[in-house]
Amino acid sequence: MRELFAVYLKGFSMGSADVVPGVSGATIALILGIYDRLIRAITTIDPRKFRSAWRLHEPAQRAALRAELERIDAGFLAALGLGIATAIVVLSRVLHTAVTEYPVPTYGFFFGLIGASAIVLYGEIDRWPGRRLAVSIAGIAIAAAITGVTATGVSHGPAMVVLAGAIAVCAMILPGISGAFFLLLLGQYEFMTATLTAFVDGLLGLAGGGTAGSVVESGTVVALYLLGTVIGLFTMAHVVRRALESYRAATLAFLVSLMVGALRLPATEIATNVGSEPTATLPIAVAAGAVGVVAVLLANRYTSGLEYDDPAG
Repeated sequence: MRELFAVYLKGFSMGSADVVPGVSGATIALILGIYDRLIRAITTIDPRKFRSAWRLHEPAQRAALRAELERIDAGFLAALGLGIATAIVVLSRVLHTAVTEYPVPTYGFFFGLIGASAIVLYGEIDRWPGRRLAVSIAGIAIAAAITGVTATGVSHGPAMVVLAGAIAVCAMILPGISGAFFLLLLGQYEFMTATLTAFVDGLLGLAGGGTAGSVVESGTVVALYLLGTVIGLFTMAHVVRRALESYRAATLAFLVSLMVGALRLPATEIATNVGSEPTATLPIAVAAGAVGVVAVLLANRYTSGLEYDDPAG
């Protein structure tokens, strides 16, 4: 139990990072020394091996299920996942309040985090041949185009929520790139933090004798998002991992360039919310951005000497 509680706390640290765009939970896993174990556990999960769960009344099938759970390190994943979920539930309320009530310093902070993360990750690419440069330019253009659309409004329908969950979960295998960044890129960040906050408030209200209407509405969105993460875990995360195995530098260049192009969104939010006195407001955004840059540089300092399971071998 002591070991599982320690894993839970590490999961809480990862979740705290992943709820902030530009700070990667995978980076925290690297710092805490559980990155390799996490990747091994994720990539060994095979849904076909859980057929024994349908026949638990048979002793042989129960034994087979126990063996499979041990093989995928299920206790570790459960404790880590619970820690991540706890952090996201607790901190999403704080972040939602920040982006809605204090948009200038919050998006300034996000700008610093994302920009500094991109610079650090670009430093991992040693050569820039023409094809790699073209991929990078394409990534910047795609992200800038997407954020241009999402900044003016985007669908929050079921398909988009599932897609957002599937893409965001890929950040678990990418040190330096966070799931919250992908939500920001897709225009789902503020919506999902508001929905999760409403879901938690609804559950608390239900416990106090409230109605189930708000819980059902927000809970449906949360369930769709979780469905997306499960789908992404078995599909998109493996696609990204295979791309890193075969074309690590080009894939990394493309993903990091998405971060550069996505800087358009926090910049737009800052410009929209500076108000009638930009000379008084902009320095706040700059200062918050500087804090974000320092946070990334400190994280990079503590991970620069660490080894992780490089998919390229």
